[in-house]
Amino acid sequence: MARNLYVTAMEPQSGKSVVALGLMELLSPRVDRLGFFRPIVPSGDGPDPQIDLLRRRYQLDASSEEMRALTQDEASAIPAYDELRKRVVAEYKALEPRFDFILCEGTDFTSATSALDYGLNADLANELGAPVLVVVKGGTPDETVASVRAARNSLKHKGCTIFGVLVNRVPEELVDEVRRRVAEQDGDEPVYVVPERPELAFPTIAEVAAELDAKVLAGTDEQLDREVRSLRVAAMSVEHFIEDLVEGTLVVVPADRPDILVASLASMVSPVIPTVAGVLVSGGYPLTDTLRRLLESAPFPVVETQQPVHVAAAAVQSVRPLIRADSERKIATALGAFDAGVDTAELDRRIALERPARVTPIMFEYELIERAKSNRRRVVLPEGDDERVLRGAEILVRRGVVDVTILGHPDELKARAGALGVDLGGIELVDPVTSPLRGDFAKRYFELRKHRGVTEDAAFDMVIDPSYFGTLMVAAGKVDGMVSGAAHTTADTIRPAFEIIKARKGVSVISSVFFMCLADRVLVYGDCAVNPNPEVAQLADIAISSAQTAADFGIDPRIAMLSYSTGESGKGPGVTVVREATEIVRERRPDLKVEGPIQYDAAVDEAVASLKMPGSEVAGQATVFIFPDLEAGNVAYKAVQRSANAVAIGPVLQGLNKPVNDLSRGCTITDIVNTVAITAIQAQQNDA
Repeated sequence: MARNLYVTAMEPQSGKSVVALGLMELLSPRVDRLGFFRPIVPSGDGPDPQIDLLRRRYQLDASSEEMRALTQDEASAIPAYDELRKRVVAEYKALEPRFDFILCEGTDFTSATSALDYGLNADLANELGAPVLVVVKGGTPDETVASVRAARNSLKHKGCTIFGVLVNRVPEELVDEVRRRVAEQDGDEPVYVVPERPELAFPTIAEVAAELDAKVLAGTDEQLDREVRSLRVAAMSVEHFIEDLVEGTLVVVPADRPDILVASLASMVSPVIPTVAGVLVSGGYPLTDTLRRLLESAPFPVVETQQPVHVAAAAVQSVRPLIRADSERKIATALGAFDAGVDTAELDRRIALERPARVTPIMFEYELIERAKSNRRRVVLPEGDDERVLRGAEILVRRGVVDVTILGHPDELKARAGALGVDLGGIELVDPVTSPLRGDFAKRYFELRKHRGVTEDAAFDMVIDPSYFGTLMVAAGKVDGMVSGAAHTTADTIRPAFEIIKARKGVSVISSVFFMCLADRVLVYGDCAVNPNPEVAQLADIAISSAQTAADFGIDPRIAMLSYSTGESGKGPGVTVVREATEIVRERRPDLKVEGPIQYDAAVDEAVASLKMPGSEVAGQATVFIFPDLEAGNVAYKAVQRSANAVAIGPVLQGLNKPVNDLSRGCTITDIVNTVAITAIQAQQNDA
């Protein structure tokens, strides 16, 4: 029988969907066959947004229809309460055999059955044999204590097994007091306290447009994902309109006010005017061709509705914000709030799930984030002019993964972020040109490079280069690591590291690996980015460093020293280099499992391995792949990345005294987040 957990709430707007998302994030790397189920979902076209979010994010092996029992309309049409329960149980039982664990999320308290929702959820949890995690909406300490007591008593009265109580949406300034007060209550079940995150209550421009059935005049998908933090109906003069603006405002303006529309555009070019989130043109008045063309080129989203201004403004205020599968910012905020209030390690122990033996991509990425968060480090991102870097930094801070420093002129960075709808709150902005560190860094660089002809004046000019300034911040201990390369070549990123940070003692060559996240496993490829033609000793060093990197990130190292032949079957200079490097690895590290020379198919395919290299501990089950040269490695990782739809994280540099890591210029925001997390973990290990 599948194990399960039932998440329910005591009242509407408690944020139980955020709790379900946090639990799925915890469960997904630990459960091979993870399922999700909702007994009743809102009626309407398309899948339930919560089911769609979790199904897509965690690649759940069931359709949206299979993960719910009834819609609200279908439930309302069933006259008998017992019959309603039987229908839900029957749908759940049909799903149950396919999964090892099923997380159930209760009803929403928003339908015609809302008066019955609390009792129905308790009864369904009992029918499904699921312990209950009940979500209580936070308030004042006295109100919260009373709500927790009522929740416990009600569930006990219903005969439910209580897994715990989660107090959600507690004002930040009350979290410590609420946590202390609820801990004083009698009760065997733990109580978790999760802080309020106002960002989760902000609708996006896309949600506003959908609610009003508005036409999008301008705006990419990312721009339409901007949060509406404030609403202004522009019925005043331009002067007073500008005075009334705050960051993140949605401007609702009638189409016959071109002065306000132009003033909104001016907010994007003037750093003294708060940046608008977007503009909602209303009233049904025709726009002139010139004004329409101007708005279509706006750097923020512009949507148009035929509704009168007052009707449109009221509709905006009634929009219910949701977390959708493509809402990376809100997902990061929700997971950051959940982790801030829940001891996930303790929760993991209580759910008592065995970890799968194989490291899957979902598990790998989850562990990266969790390990980075466990002992936060500061990472510098030199490329503040790159949109992906700004968006990645926002996600990292919202999730509480690391502290972030971005290099660039603060006013320009804020203006750029405002134009993108990115929140830089909590991020340190440093301008290398005006930084008080510039003089000290110039002296440090001069001392390091004067033997190569660098003068003091040249050093003073050199250190304002973001890559050099960021590397010097790492060397001086101002930050713990650096990630660059989104807009620069690998050479631009690693050259300063070679000059300033240098190799660790005992490491003859600085090298790199890619973490290749395939559908069902994570492999390590080295060296695919740094060393063009490693000699025998260097190739051995790369193998040993790569095995250590694999072990550091939870991958059991089984090293395949790759060549065009397996065992003793081939001859030639290239094969000889690999064979000799393999022997050096065995001499230096007899504890490592290593095989070489070996062909790629014999390294990964057990059937081929049984023919070409029977009895090997590595053949057919290799996890670390060492390529003979840069050409082979670079071609191979890109071929696998594109052909197998794999995620390639890296290149991750290994062998430096302090962590500096490179990004591909084609990197995604997720790549940036993962690479920063890896850098933070490397910094933790250096300190240890």
